[in-house]
Amino acid sequence: MPRRSPPACQVTKPAPSADAFDHVTTATQLDRLVERLAAQSFVSFDTEFVSEHTYRSQLCLIQVASPGVLAVIDTFAVPELDSFWRLLTDPARTTIVHAGREEMGFILHAIGERPANLFDVQLAAGLVDHDYPAGYAALVRRLLNLPTNKGETRTDWRRRPLSDAQLDYALDDVRHLERMWRKLQAKLEATGRTAWMAAEIESWQDDVAESFTRKRWRRVSGLSGLSRRELAVAREVWHWRDSVAEQRDMPPKRVLRDDLLVELCKRKSADPQHISAIRGMQRSDLRHILPGLADAIDRGLSLPDHECPGGEKHRAPPSHVAVLGQFMATAVAGMCRQMKIAPALVGTASDMRDLLAWKLGYREEDAPPPSLAAGWRKEVVGDLIDDLLSGKAALRVGDLSSSDPLVIDRG
Repeated sequence: MPRRSPPACQVTKPAPSADAFDHVTTATQLDRLVERLAAQSFVSFDTEFVSEHTYRSQLCLIQVASPGVLAVIDTFAVPELDSFWRLLTDPARTTIVHAGREEMGFILHAIGERPANLFDVQLAAGLVDHDYPAGYAALVRRLLNLPTNKGETRTDWRRRPLSDAQLDYALDDVRHLERMWRKLQAKLEATGRTAWMAAEIESWQDDVAESFTRKRWRRVSGLSGLSRRELAVAREVWHWRDSVAEQRDMPPKRVLRDDLLVELCKRKSADPQHISAIRGMQRSDLRHILPGLADAIDRGLSLPDHECPGGEKHRAPPSHVAVLGQFMATAVAGMCRQMKIAPALVGTASDMRDLLAWKLGYREEDAPPPSLAAGWRKEVVGDLIDDLLSGKAALRVGDLSSSDPLVIDRG
């Protein structure tokens, strides 16, 4: 995906002062805003939403900043937003966000497309500094040495009217995005990591898109240790739960908690009386959906053995691989700090164990390489891991008073 660098010599019109902004509450005002934004080469935006009461996050506000533009779109007053979303998919424009997972989700759900040129300042900061994921206020302080608005953190963004203080708080989340973008882009160029950023943004967008289109039933808490038959029941019940949640427009875990879902898998009974006898299944609203739940359990129990999930054949790595993985993760973290890149963005201890299992032959030969053995992450950790495994490098304790006392010696 091509990345667009901000012109070094370009002088942009400063954003309006904090008390001068457009409050978009009609379709006509939205059309005018989109027309003004269409003349710009970049747009910063953020959203306010509520996620705990509905199946999908409920979009309440969109905040927008661009040269000469500062605006809030009231999405309750103007629910038809396709013209704004499509503006962000234009390849002629860069879209700047911070931790934009939900923002990308809103675009995908509305029009099924991605922003053409997305720059997430949180991801970029992880590639040129130690901290990831860094909050917006922390980045503003660290990169720009500016304070941020700390009020209104517990606002219910669904309520109307919104006060001036609430709107000002919301706008603060986009006021500084352009300056951070320019500063981080300059750092990426200076360190030769613009290609890393492009690859990470593309991979991140793939992951977000997949999470909104693929049913990820394996993320249910407590599935570890279940048999293949029990996993088959879990999958069917998960799909049933997700369908009911979407129909009722409520969070899936309000339909059926994860711990109850797992308990149903272990009981392996589709008898409504047995289901109702489980502690926590006595809610009055569950009686209305009990037949559908029983049918889902029955589908999982009736599935042919060869169609049950799990049971992938691989040679389990010995226990010492976990020890090696922890050691290697410590070494990599030290090297990342020296390179000014966030260890958490490079990979976890689990990623390291996966890499070692792959290198030591405990994974299927045709399995895809682990994340640490591909792309820019391979550039960061590849040689170090090979040198540590072969004895060409060693990890030792250096200056105990240093903020980074671990030293890597290479022979």
